[in-house]
Amino acid sequence: MSDDFKNDDEREDEITGMDDNDDREIVVEGMPKATDLSNESNVYIEDEIKAAYLDYSMSVIVSRALPDVRDGLKPVHRRILFSMSEMGMSHKTPFKKSARIVGDVLGKYHPHGDSSVYGAMVRMAQDFNMRYELIDGHGNFGSIDGDEAAAMRYTEARMAKITEELLADIGKDTIDYRKNFDESLDEPVVLPAKLPNLLLNGANGIAVGMATNIPPHNLGEVVDGIIALIDNPEISIDELITYVKGPDFPTGGIINGKQGIYDAYRTGRGKLRVAGRVEIETSKTGKKSIIVTELPYQVNKSRLIEKIADLVKQKKITGISDLRDETDRDGIRVVIELKKGEESELILNSLYKFTDLQNTFGVIMLALVDNAPRVLNLKQVLQKYLEHRFEVITRRTEFELKKARNRAHILEGFKIALDNIEEVIKIIRASKDANIARAELIAKFEFSEIQAKAILDMRLQRLTGLERDKINQEYNELMQLIEKLMGILSDDSKIYGIIKEEALKLKEDFGDERRTEIRNARAEISIEDLIKDEEVVVTLTEKGYVKRVAIDTYRSQKRGGIGVNATNTVEDDVVKDMYIAKALDTLLIFTTKGKVFSIKVYEIPETGKQARGKLIGNIINLDNDEKVSTIIKVREFEKNKNLFFVTRNGVVKKSELTLFSNIMKAGKRAIRLNDDDEVMFIGLTSGSGEDEIFAATRNGIAIKFSEKDVRSMGTSAVGVRGITLRDKDKVVGAAIINSEMDNNKMRILTITEEGYGKRTKLSEYRLQSRGGKGLINAKLNDKTGKIADVKIVRENDEIMLITSEGTLIRTSINDITVRSRSATGVRIMKVRNNEKIASVVKITEAPDFSEEDK
Repeated sequence: MSDDFKNDDEREDEITGMDDNDDREIVVEGMPKATDLSNESNVYIEDEIKAAYLDYSMSVIVSRALPDVRDGLKPVHRRILFSMSEMGMSHKTPFKKSARIVGDVLGKYHPHGDSSVYGAMVRMAQDFNMRYELIDGHGNFGSIDGDEAAAMRYTEARMAKITEELLADIGKDTIDYRKNFDESLDEPVVLPAKLPNLLLNGANGIAVGMATNIPPHNLGEVVDGIIALIDNPEISIDELITYVKGPDFPTGGIINGKQGIYDAYRTGRGKLRVAGRVEIETSKTGKKSIIVTELPYQVNKSRLIEKIADLVKQKKITGISDLRDETDRDGIRVVIELKKGEESELILNSLYKFTDLQNTFGVIMLALVDNAPRVLNLKQVLQKYLEHRFEVITRRTEFELKKARNRAHILEGFKIALDNIEEVIKIIRASKDANIARAELIAKFEFSEIQAKAILDMRLQRLTGLERDKINQEYNELMQLIEKLMGILSDDSKIYGIIKEEALKLKEDFGDERRTEIRNARAEISIEDLIKDEEVVVTLTEKGYVKRVAIDTYRSQKRGGIGVNATNTVEDDVVKDMYIAKALDTLLIFTTKGKVFSIKVYEIPETGKQARGKLIGNIINLDNDEKVSTIIKVREFEKNKNLFFVTRNGVVKKSELTLFSNIMKAGKRAIRLNDDDEVMFIGLTSGSGEDEIFAATRNGIAIKFSEKDVRSMGTSAVGVRGITLRDKDKVVGAAIINSEMDNNKMRILTITEEGYGKRTKLSEYRLQSRGGKGLINAKLNDKTGKIADVKIVRENDEIMLITSEGTLIRTSINDITVRSRSATGVRIMKVRNNEKIASVVKITEAPDFSEEDK
């Protein structure tokens, strides 16, 4: 057969001298024997690539790019801090060369390039990148202008003081460990992290198919949020936002608009508009300059200045005459001088549009939860931190309990040995060696191996009387400690109490003022910009009808006018409250169920003076059995002012007014009430801190105590005891005695259910401590009935008394006699047999009609 017609198999047979049926093994000199492929299977290259890439992806996600939700650290950061801890470094020890630290991390825990370790270490030392620096750097660690850090052989470092809170209790079996890359050492899976680091310093990283970008936050606000979550595990995210108000960048700046914050905290994703802080300065010659004093987070100052110069050169921005960088150790100062006559706001808007003086920070709250990436909302991040701290404190307590029990066990052996010291010495002297002595002691006194060994190791000086006393004292202290530790382990609330205590200590030690200001969105025209801020009259009736009337609708009249014709109420309805306010004022509407709603005055329907108005239940979402208790008018939410709550059961509470500055339409909890309690009174303090609280009960008891006796509390708190009530008694009225009031002119007005009343001087009520049983407020009998209400009044005020059947009377305060505290009072209104005084309304600022309006 011609070679041209032979197939490949035939050619191979000729070369090897074998055919397909020949079982002989081919052996070629210099080549290994062929491998048996009978058990091998085919693998498609695309499947192998997919599997390999997936493994690589998970390695990047878990072991490199993403932080753990518990301690907020990526593996490289955790290894750096742990290595520094193992080297005995703290904020008090001398600095060590960065190269030494990097070498230790590389050799023991992190088998990657030295640049990755040193780069992570440098970032933890930069005050413009970290809200709370974890490393105290000595030397050139870079700048906000983008300058790189000096080589690691030149710089030095040590742990910052706050970093020790991340590592606290690491030696008390609080965390799990895993083997390092060569299985020669153990490294922590996570740090104990007393510090809520994920939110404090944020994180950013790019993994495969996902990324994280968590902004830094203020420690004090995060601690407040943690405590609020512990106090109320069912707290909503919207309520948490009142504590954790938003990101707080190390470079300061301004966040324009709150919607991005709300989106990020509710869903884990959001976009923040961050702008630098600027000031407008005018020279003596009238020329204006834009002064940049703070930059948006992670903006390079040098590049920003270069960009502005390029825009001026390209004539995209005109009107700038000079550009200087005057930054020094006192802070950033970039001066942008404007040409004379140029409008600074127009130039500033151009800078915001074309440069990074305003940019977008995209929030992606992605972190590892149980070694899997998850996008978390604000509440979930705090919950995961609390779960971690709960476990850490539990394990720490178990460790300390085991240690205390072991020591107590040894001390128990010492006590037995000391009580039988002569016999113990005799046994030891008679024994040939320590093993025999130990066995004899165990046999004689039933010691454990540990106790027997400790007794044999005991020094002779422990036999003195003083040393015996020390052993007894130490044993007693250990038994108390064991009891305390067992109590902690048996009660979750005690563990959460420890978390709160430690968090508050962090706030005290490391808390600082917020650097980043949060403002309403720029370039957004709100409805308030279209509202004329004029004075109006707001009225609320007993049945819940509310309306707004322009104040110039009423013509002024001399004091003593009628005034009640100002509204046309339904049958048996009366005006409950009347306020003079401005259209842009905020009304805080509190209900008997402890909720609060917030509306602007202009949101109340404007009507004519004779109109009935609109049911307030159609403006805010009231429950069926919920009524409006009090309306507080607020112009500005001043920091030093407080809202004071008093309930029927005598509970009082003080909350900062600023806590109510941002309330959603659905309302929020203002006070947590017991099932049988309701809000009776809410008042606004003057802000001086010297106000006094007056509360009166149905059975004729009253108490007056200082505002200082009640600490400020959050919106979800229950409050504290204001007055200790006697059997079948309840609080019916309360008032705030303003420190700026003239006590000589102010009186306590007390009204009874049967229509009796009196005025009493404030001086007759001595100041008591909060929670006392109070003093007699009025002498009551069957004729007077029980107390209906109390008010703080002055001369020429007027009051309206409304009965349970809807009958009302309006009278002047001057017609009510001034009587002593223990007096009965005089009849103000005759009530029918089945009626009682149900409500007392004080009229002070109510506008009156002229004769033409009647």
